[in-house]
Amino acid sequence: MITRLNDARARLRAVLDDACGHLRSALAPAMLALAMLGVWGMTAANLAIADPAPGAISRTEQTEVRLISSRARVGDGALQLGLQFRMKPGWKIYWRSPGAAGFPPRLDWAGSRNLIAGEMSWPAPRRFAVLGFDTLGYLDEVVFPVAARAGDAKRAVALRLAVDYLTCDEICIPYRAELALDLPAGAGGATEHAAVIERARARVPGAVGEPRLESATVLGPAGRQVLEVIFSGPLSAPDVFVEGPEWAGFGAPRVARAGDFSTLRLAVETVAGEARGLAGTELALTLVDGDRAGEWRVQASAGPDPETGWRTLAAVIGLALLGGLILNLMPCVLPVLSLKLMGVAAARDSSRPAVRRRFLATTAGILASFAVLAGAVVALKSAGHAVGWGLQFQSPVFLGLMALVLVLFACNLWGAFEIRLPGRVADAALAAGGGDNLWAHVLTGALATLLATPCSAPFLGTAVGFALARGPSEIAAIFAALGVGLAAPYLMVAGFPGLARALPRPGRWMGVMRIALGVALAATALWLLWVFAGQRGLHSALALGGALAAMAAALSWLRARAWRWVAIAIVAVLAASGGWGSPRVAVEDGSSAVRWREFAPGDIPKLVAQGQVVFVDVTADWCLTCKVNERTVIARPEIAAALGAPGTLAMRADWTNPDPRITAFLGRFGRAGIPFNVVFGPGAPTGLTLPELLSGRAIEAALAKAARAP
Repeated sequence: MITRLNDARARLRAVLDDACGHLRSALAPAMLALAMLGVWGMTAANLAIADPAPGAISRTEQTEVRLISSRARVGDGALQLGLQFRMKPGWKIYWRSPGAAGFPPRLDWAGSRNLIAGEMSWPAPRRFAVLGFDTLGYLDEVVFPVAARAGDAKRAVALRLAVDYLTCDEICIPYRAELALDLPAGAGGATEHAAVIERARARVPGAVGEPRLESATVLGPAGRQVLEVIFSGPLSAPDVFVEGPEWAGFGAPRVARAGDFSTLRLAVETVAGEARGLAGTELALTLVDGDRAGEWRVQASAGPDPETGWRTLAAVIGLALLGGLILNLMPCVLPVLSLKLMGVAAARDSSRPAVRRRFLATTAGILASFAVLAGAVVALKSAGHAVGWGLQFQSPVFLGLMALVLVLFACNLWGAFEIRLPGRVADAALAAGGGDNLWAHVLTGALATLLATPCSAPFLGTAVGFALARGPSEIAAIFAALGVGLAAPYLMVAGFPGLARALPRPGRWMGVMRIALGVALAATALWLLWVFAGQRGLHSALALGGALAAMAAALSWLRARAWRWVAIAIVAVLAASGGWGSPRVAVEDGSSAVRWREFAPGDIPKLVAQGQVVFVDVTADWCLTCKVNERTVIARPEIAAALGAPGTLAMRADWTNPDPRITAFLGRFGRAGIPFNVVFGPGAPTGLTLPELLSGRAIEAALAKAARAP
């Protein structure tokens, strides 16, 4: 029995061995082929991988993160990648400078093969304001373009990316996304993500031609500074994001517009315990205006030093008093001062109380006008507008009304009509003034103030510039001091009415003087029309002049109906001032011997670095002192030759019309009015300021000092 079982096992083993042999023989070619394929795959220059999916995805409850590529293969080795974030509604991630809180996505390419990692670009962000804190980032979806390169374009690239990011809504959650994407070697077509990456790249801010950055100026003391940035070019809803030193933050800007210029002011927020100044530091500015965005790197320049102690304020108030007094001798005010002196002569035989009342009324008109100017300056500053001395002369409507007032005064001097107030007002004036019309004297004071504002007398520019860089109390004090200085001659006569007896008795000479003063006032009105032509065009100026001439003729023919014609003239003046905006006409320059270069404050540091000397003249058609400087000093042959010498450039800034670049430029030197002249050069890179009343010696000395090597 056992022998039989052993024989059966032997026969079964033989059958199985034979079957396995046949099986091995049948499978040997296939096994050999597989072995050869494996050896080939391991020894080839490339890994045998299939065309990948567009990108690996990392998902959370709030976000979806994806690594994408514009090409399916390596191609020439230049890789255009994208890091795509999709957030649920209300959730956001952060820009490279997140603002008051948050942190931006951080990339780690460790584990990638055959990759030279590139820099990730940042599309323009948006601002989020929560409880007074500003953060910068992205909602809904954003793609960050990444420019990378394969180490060897003939080999495949294995992308391995770890991304740490923070996403926030009412709460903030940090996440880490692990992403992988393999790109085989060889040429390949564009993926469905190519257009997405290209659109994201178009949203990355870069160098732009327009808008143009004009200036970046730091105003205020360390710890309480404001950054003022001016752009030129059409902007609709601009926002600017500032990146600077770690200890400084920047709030949302206040935007003020004037023509094609936009001024953005941002409060500088410093870390607790830090009180360093921002001037001289390098800043990165990113301007976003709808779908447009631009980026600039600048060095912030310093504005006027606003540190104020009571002694400094007292000294500036003294300068304001002196500047206001000297203002009486400037060309703008002389016609009105002469008019008042004739009033002194006419009052020679009046009682001392009557003389005192008249001149106190004129003083009241001056002080009230300065109070109105101070209030307007404070209101404009609070609203974020640029302010300066004499800026109302940049308004065509103001110019037209001032010309109207001057023509009325001239007609009154020539005897065309007498100013009579309506019944009740006249009765009140007679009761208060003892038979004298005090309101006419108040109006004289107001007119003197308005005509004085385009002039910048010695000491006045420093005082006004100081005031405009400070708060409401300093503005009120300094403007009041200016008013007292301008009113000093009237106060002197009011205090000593006997001075009126020092003039000759009234006689025929007063009639001649009335005619001469009327001519002076009419000439001032013509000057205002000339300024008006520079703003609204020649046709508008001729229409305005025609309306004023018709009014003067009507007043001389129809004295009884004078006020009716005055009302008609006011309507005509307003119509001519506000409409018919013809292009500005070129006005003949009295200093045409000088070859002026267009004002470009941003070019001055570059020119100085090249060894050039730059003379800057800030002027305007409405600034009579500027015209005196131009014709009597700058136009002199020796000065014109010095300004045109090799290595010297003359740059003119025309402030006839509003220009925030010029306002900011003046603010850098603590000035708010013109004339203003400054010389830059290797020996004076920050500028040498010249006096308001120029002299040839002062210009030559400044040019020589600025040309010296430091």
